[in-house]
Amino acid sequence: MKDQSCKPCAEGRYSLGTGIRFDEWDELPHGFASLSANMELDDSAAESTGNCTSSKWVPQGDYIASNTDECTATLMYAVNLKQSGTVNFEYYYPDSSIIFEFFVQNDQCQPNADDSRWMKTTEKGWEFHSVELNRGNNVLYWRTTAFSVWSKVSKPVLVRNIAITGVAYTSECFPCKPGTYASKKGSSFCKLCPANSYSNKGETSCHQCDPDKYSEKGSSSCNVRPACTDKDYFYTHTACDADGETQLMYKWAKPKICSEDLEGAVKLPASGEKTSCPPCNPGFFKTSNSTCQPCPYGSYSNGSDCTHCPAGTEPAVGFEYKWWNTLPTNMETTVLSGINFEYKGMTGWEVAGDHIYTAAGASDNDFMIVTLVVPGFRPPQSVMADTENKEVARITFVFETVCSVNCELYFMVGVNSRTNTPVETWKGSKGKQSYTYIIEENTTTSFTWAFQRTTFHEASRKYTNDVAKIYSINVTNVMNGVASYCRPCALEASDVGSSCTSCPAGYYIDRDSGTCHSCPPNTILKAHQPYGVQACVPCGPGTKNNKIHSLCYNDCIFSRNTPTRTFNYNFSALANTVTLAGGPSFTSKGLKYFHHFTLSLCGNQGRKMSVCTDNVTDLRIPEGESGFSKSITAYVCQAVIIPPEVTGYKAGVSSQPVSLADRLIGVTTDMTLDGITSPAELFHPESLGIPDVIFFYRSNDVTQSCTSGRSTTIRVRCSPQKTVPGSLSLPGTCSDGTCDGCNFHFLWESAAACPLCSVADYHAIVSSCVAGIQKTTYVWREPKLCSGGISLPEQRVTICKTIDFWLKVGISAGTCTAILLTVLTCYFWKKNQKLEYKYSKLVMNATLKDCDLPAADSCAIMEGEDVEDDLIFTSKKSLFGKIKSFTSKRTPDGFDSVPLKTSSGGPDMDL
Repeated sequence: MKDQSCKPCAEGRYSLGTGIRFDEWDELPHGFASLSANMELDDSAAESTGNCTSSKWVPQGDYIASNTDECTATLMYAVNLKQSGTVNFEYYYPDSSIIFEFFVQNDQCQPNADDSRWMKTTEKGWEFHSVELNRGNNVLYWRTTAFSVWSKVSKPVLVRNIAITGVAYTSECFPCKPGTYASKKGSSFCKLCPANSYSNKGETSCHQCDPDKYSEKGSSSCNVRPACTDKDYFYTHTACDADGETQLMYKWAKPKICSEDLEGAVKLPASGEKTSCPPCNPGFFKTSNSTCQPCPYGSYSNGSDCTHCPAGTEPAVGFEYKWWNTLPTNMETTVLSGINFEYKGMTGWEVAGDHIYTAAGASDNDFMIVTLVVPGFRPPQSVMADTENKEVARITFVFETVCSVNCELYFMVGVNSRTNTPVETWKGSKGKQSYTYIIEENTTTSFTWAFQRTTFHEASRKYTNDVAKIYSINVTNVMNGVASYCRPCALEASDVGSSCTSCPAGYYIDRDSGTCHSCPPNTILKAHQPYGVQACVPCGPGTKNNKIHSLCYNDCIFSRNTPTRTFNYNFSALANTVTLAGGPSFTSKGLKYFHHFTLSLCGNQGRKMSVCTDNVTDLRIPEGESGFSKSITAYVCQAVIIPPEVTGYKAGVSSQPVSLADRLIGVTTDMTLDGITSPAELFHPESLGIPDVIFFYRSNDVTQSCTSGRSTTIRVRCSPQKTVPGSLSLPGTCSDGTCDGCNFHFLWESAAACPLCSVADYHAIVSSCVAGIQKTTYVWREPKLCSGGISLPEQRVTICKTIDFWLKVGISAGTCTAILLTVLTCYFWKKNQKLEYKYSKLVMNATLKDCDLPAADSCAIMEGEDVEDDLIFTSKKSLFGKIKSFTSKRTPDGFDSVPLKTSSGGPDMDL
């Protein structure tokens, strides 16, 4: 300052010129502030903010670490720039369940551009980030919030080496911190001391440790070497020599920090006897110098000699590693430090004949990493035609962990060199077991296994005997892979060894003839093994296959038969996706969140329509452009939602998406199907007498807790009062939709879930006859338990006769009847009179005979005589004629006049 000139710093000191650097984090440097707050913005959660007072950024020596709970922790630094400058820092951000943002506010408290605010998760170790600063006041913010709403504990964000340029010219140089040095004048930074050396503050060079001491890189002191133990070495196998032999060898673990000269120290064991090399892996053959080379395309092997695929077959390409003499060329191993999270040039996994295992690291909390990279996949053509079952390939591996403390084995999948996403984690000792992961995207994919013996930050080797072992790894349909067998082609296949012609989608190959046959109706084809009719698997009840026989689906039509009638259902009104949120849940720190479900019931040709996303690290992406986000497509999926009013972000935070339903098992009214049960007691009972229709689903995800995958049942219940789409509900006793974490249950009540209306659902009401018109009206039976289907017939009008007309007809008919009865009465009375007369005549004849009156010769008609004279009453006269005769033939004395003949044939004589 005296002569207003710039001068170089002396040795052992450094300066940024117009900048400052923070690289020591034993405590919070001067000028920094660490704040914490509960994420809840509303006043109702004010009482819970006390839970977050300890959730701050914590200095940890070489770096500062963020919080790992659902509180919001902010690291702040205010600086005044005399000219435009920059801020740059290194960060380690491995866990996407934390939101990490870095932003700058100016004099007007306005943040910088939004696009650079959200930090991306780091790919490999530490990454560098730089932001330009404007002249004037700038406030720097590093803010983190974890969304570990499930039991998983997030890994913290780490920040180190914060440097800011553009501040006032410095008037002093800073001494190099212990463990670093500056050997030249005018240094802008200090170098780290190499391993087995140390330095004090402001040193120009590093000092070597004594032979009986050691130090790590960048140390300020040396440690005494302990006596070597059996935990300081590991075994490996040498590569096959020209004679086809390998040898068991022992190596000291790097870096070697123990001493063999101390009392009680162990020596490195001698190498073992030479033994024959293990065979090559399937698809490889042994060369003359005992190395393994891949068989050319069109041939296969079991690890010895290559054999051409027979005519009509093609090699089933993939990778199958089960013999481990050397690590395959597409696998690499390394070690990630569990202390400073930097990668070390060390071997994390060693070969051991029939398995690979984790070697000894520098420290027990190091991550021992092995990675397999696959350039791409070559699935059969029939699989490519299937757009819903996105299985491109699958990886299966057999592993085992032997642990005495809290070890963890991670299996991660990276796509297109993107961040490795943890797929599954195993904690503690696990017996020898197999795990399969289905690959759904045809792209360059990496598979990573990482083993950490303990999470404790101890730079020591206590648990070297805790190991993870991988016995075999099998990846199918690998581009440029090798084959251990050949699979049949369709009949029209071309030359031997060239690409096969697959059967069309939905057709299986007859093993004997090689011809293609379509799968029977209502079956689906196992596309990865389409050989023989047994490859066609029947669909479940109430479902049918799609066009290419790749999946079973329900087209929203369902029928139920009873002894009296058939009930038909049409759920088309329920085909659109619907969402449902469970009741609010709260973490121990008071963060409110919801389990959010998305469901698509039926139809859509079996396409999965429900989408759940993970947008924790991608909140900057506008709605609809979430290509970078991790999303899951299924029939039913679940995500954890933290609403916008809680987060303060424009969009709610959606994290941890999980598929609950990847395939439809069947639709039925039975409570159990294929081992899945939908207990009726989970929901309020059905009261209308119409049984619930239940949709049964399974997911493909197999986890440690759900060994057969997750399952979902959706009860569709007829509820005439609930208009479309109706209401969804979760079990009352299990508010998150599941009571065991594996089986999920939903109830969907809607009028659209009622059977289709039929003739049996209405009846007719006939009105009285009014003005010659009678109306027939049709009405639904109450309560109406149907929807859609047939409509009510229109009112029917018929002609009818009124009551006056029929009264007249009745009177007329009555009158006629009375007259007829009177006439009949008279007739039968006259008939009776005749009978009386005949009787009296007979009596009279008998009397005359007694008085000696002339008698007739005979009253009878003699034989041969004709009846010449008929009585007038026997003549065929009309009724009125008879009445006339009756009145005219009667004599004054009241007797009928009857003509008689004399016996002598004289003239008639009236009596």
